[in-house]
Amino acid sequence: MELREFFSEDAVKLDLEGTTKDEVLKELIGLLGLDDKNEAMLFKMLKRRENLGSTGIGRGIAIPHCRSLVVSKLRVAFGRKKDGLDFKAIDDKPVQFFFLIVAPPLEVSNQYLPVLGKIAQFSKEPDVPDRLLTITQPAEFMKLLEEKGV
Repeated sequence: MELREFFSEDAVKLDLEGTTKDEVLKELIGLLGLDDKNEAMLFKMLKRRENLGSTGIGRGIAIPHCRSLVVSKLRVAFGRKKDGLDFKAIDDKPVQFFFLIVAPPLEVSNQYLPVLGKIAQFSKEPDVPDRLLTITQPAEFMKLLEEKGV
């Protein structure tokens, strides 16, 4: 299993416009192409998850994630906000890189936790934050995932 199998270029946004945690979450959800009702339901689920504790894991990275009936298979999206945003990360630093993961409640392939782990592993690579800052096209993001072999 490799991360790039789960990402698609149309679910990568390199210039997030939101200025609050809620706006960025909504923007990331928008990348999944759901209808309004399902977007609203997913937003509520992600907010509930964030209220348990921020998914900002440090080094400018957050991995908002949840299980929800709005998807029939695991879905992921990536967003970047170069200026960063207060996401209440564990290191209290602004978050620039957002990896959204949504999986159905019952998932036969059971890839939710492995994908979450792989994104965390990818994020810990020493050069990844700097490289994520310099990419200019979604295809470059895909190439970075491929190059790192995660």
